[in-house]
Amino acid sequence: MPNITPFLWFDGRAEEAMNFYASIFKDAKVLNVTRKDGKLFVATFELLGQRFMALNAEPLFKFTEAISFFVNCETQLEVDELWAKLSAGGAPGQCGWLKDKFGLSWQIIPSALMRLMGDPDPTKSKAVFGAMMKMNKIVIADLEKAYEGRAA
Repeated sequence: MPNITPFLWFDGRAEEAMNFYASIFKDAKVLNVTRKDGKLFVATFELLGQRFMALNAEPLFKFTEAISFFVNCETQLEVDELWAKLSAGGAPGQCGWLKDKFGLSWQIIPSALMRLMGDPDPTKSKAVFGAMMKMNKIVIADLEKAYEGRAA
């Protein structure tokens, strides 16, 4: 059965990016590296069971927010750690989004956000959505306060 693998074009920094991501995510694996003139040309690596390919190329294309990687986190500690590591040298965004130092967009989202925002009570789900819209990094305790009707 075929599979889909994100293929990432890096402006000459593919090896640095691959090693950066592998240092952040548990169980990361470098699966294959092809070199051309001693420099990484194409690499395949895995993060949390998801396979990626990285290409070292000329600076012709840039990453945009039109594509992002959604990382589901179970705890605030996971959110905090991933947010700190991935945003280092990059830029925080709104609602759990950030750009890393390579310009790649990530969504660092606690599962609590989707659970609370999915509540059938429109007052509760709207309050959680409103709280999220004020955040950069998602803070679960503040979402829960909004859900319970307390000011965050």
